[in-house]
Amino acid sequence: MQVTSDTSLLSRAKSSVEIKPLYTEKISKDEAKEIKEQIQKGANEMAFKSASFQSALFRKDDAFAKEYENFQTFLQDIGYEGKPIAKLSKEEAGALVAEDGFFGVAKTSQRIADFVINGAGGDEKMLRAGREGMLRGFKEAEEMWGGELPEISQETMKKALEMVDKAMYDLGYSVLDTEV
Repeated sequence: MQVTSDTSLLSRAKSSVEIKPLYTEKISKDEAKEIKEQIQKGANEMAFKSASFQSALFRKDDAFAKEYENFQTFLQDIGYEGKPIAKLSKEEAGALVAEDGFFGVAKTSQRIADFVINGAGGDEKMLRAGREGMLRGFKEAEEMWGGELPEISQETMKKALEMVDKAMYDLGYSVLDTEV
């Protein structure tokens, strides 16, 4: 089984078949471990790229233009079909990160949380792995940024964590890791 951070697959899957979170296919421990690692890695990558992208729009130097090519695949994967990012005016870029914009807090946090929640399929260990991956990705983005990320990135991660935590709570799992 392969888990991907390509969220365009999620919207297609949602429209065709509803995932039953309490249904589990019998798999080996090794397969479960591999899936858990893939979800964690995917959540890490998605959180890192989302936070990096949001903060890149606020840079005052030309670093964003240099990173443009790295974002093309990511943008396609998450369903962005708008004007090429490097060609946006300051006003157009601002609209993308506005409250209702494609890269605003609400839509970006929803994409991150949906990746973790849907990828975990209701499995507690998978949800925890995805949540950990989100936190690690955010931390890596901060390290790359050289300090605290812009407020939009912090708010995005906070909202995404709240959604994952709520999904865990709704499934009867404690947000606190009881294995510690």
